[in-house]
Order: sequence, then C-alpha cells, then structure tokens
Amino acid sequence: MADLKINFAGIEFKNPIVTASGTFGFGREYAEFYDLSKLGGICVKGLTAKPREGNNPPRIAETPMGILNSVGLQNPGIDAFITDELPFLRKSNTVIIANISGNTIEEYAEMAEKLSNGNTDIIEVNVSCPNVKAGGIAFGTSPESVAAVTKAVREKTKTPAMIKLSPNVTDIGTVAKAAEDAGADAISLINTVLGMKIDIRTRKPILANNVGGLSGPAVLPIAVRMVWQVASNVKIPILGMGGVESGDDAIEMMLAGANLIGVGTACFHNPYAPIDIISQMDEFLDNNAISSAKELTGKVDLF
Repeated sequence: MADLKINFAGIEFKNPIVTASGTFGFGREYAEFYDLSKLGGICVKGLTAKPREGNNPPRIAETPMGILNSVGLQNPGIDAFITDELPFLRKSNTVIIANISGNTIEEYAEMAEKLSNGNTDIIEVNVSCPNVKAGGIAFGTSPESVAAVTKAVREKTKTPAMIKLSPNVTDIGTVAKAAEDAGADAISLINTVLGMKIDIRTRKPILANNVGGLSGPAVLPIAVRMVWQVASNVKIPILGMGGVESGDDAIEMMLAGANLIGVGTACFHNPYAPIDIISQMDEFLDNNAISSAKELTGKVDLF
C-alpha cells in the first residue's frame, strides 16, 4: 500500500483528506457513521468571539452543480467550543483544525490566543469576513489587510496559522504571498464563490440574505486554477478545497499544488465521502506505482 502520510506545517497527517469547515459541524453527527480517526484531519465549523445565531432562513439553496449558502457563521462561540466540543474531538486520533472569523483584527488576535491554550493543532483564519472598522470590506480582498490579520494572529500564538483565502479577488497569488510574508504557516483555499439565485415566479431571491456562497462540483475548476496560482507564488503548504467529490478530484487538486485536500459539500449528500476519497486515492496510487501521496503535489505537466 502507498504511504498516505503528509507533513503539513510541521504536523503529521495520516492521510491528505480533511473535512472542510462549515460542512462537518464539530463531528458529532458524522461520528455516528464512522470512526473519525480514519480522517486525516477535521476542520470544525467557523468560530466567532461570541455566539451567533446566523442569518434568517431560507439560507441554503440547491444549484445544478452544488449549493448556495448564507448560514451566517451560526456557532456557539469560541469559549463554548473549547469547553464543550474540543474534548469530544480530542477523543479521535486525528488532527484538529479550528476555524476562526473576526470583524476586527483584535478579535482575530484574541481568538488565536485562546486557542493557543485550547489544544488545537492548527488555526485556520477565515479572512472572508467584513472588517467593521473599514466600512465592511472583507479582510481577504486586500493584501494589506490579510497581512495585518496574519501578523496579529502570529503574535498571539505559536500554533500553526493557516490563512483561508477568498476566491472573490482579482489576484489571489498576491494575497497569498502577503499572508506568507506576514508569517502564515500555510494557506487554505478556496472559500465559497459569491452567487445568487432568483425565484422567477415571485421575483425574489431564494436566499433571505439575497446572495450566498457557491460550493460543490461547479467550483472545482476555479479551485484547481487558484491552487495552482497560489502554489506558484508561495513556498508554504496549501490545503486545497472546492468541489472535491472523488479521489480523482483530490488527485487533480494535489497535482495543481495542494498538499492536503478539504472535502465539504460532498459530505451533505454522502456522509462517507471523505472515507471513500481516501480509499480511491490509495487505489490510484497503487495502480500507478506511486509510493507516496506527497509525490503528487505540484506535479502537473504544463504545456
């Protein structure tokens, strides 16, 4: 059998497959289907400084090749996560990644500091959030603001910091390089692509928030392209995600430059998707005489 282990930002993953934030909750529901220790890692639902109820419904809408969501970061808050959810997650022999979202640089820094003492392996910093001190413009749209958040987090924790990038930018390579230069240990991408769906009979948007984030198979080519662009601009490792539904998709993403692969929307229609993808990747490696999964990263043969 091929060696599936991946060393990522100094942390060893038993295989390259990680559940994507926002689609796996805190793992409790999926633990009823299989042993969570089979996963390379679990990235938990996005956490905020205080509990959030999220957006008004409807906040999920199906699209021909995925879903639109405007859940709005519903979560119990970082303190409740550390007290109530983290002990359960730590029972599984897998890497735990905490995803944080803030409305100010200070909030990001405070949450990172709390997680330094919270026994998580990696902190994923979601910079798609609105900067309330800059008129609500998302942190992730500017290299300068991404660098500022990264630097603030880096100063408050020694836990590896992974910056999760938004695809809703013109030059994602420049944004990724800004994060690297400011001290990021890794990059994750892509977050959802902004989209909209309208009911032609009522002439109203399907989502109460009017717009939402598109995920699922429709975004895979966008994600692969952006992973390749980021890999061409940074030297730190990359967690690639966006539309991965199969082992073939995961391998494609790794060839583009990803070291790890996040599986998200696929879990909604197939709870076993991450487990299936691990098996499919293992079979591909064996069938193609590839001894280690890490040999795939960045090995696309460009024209």
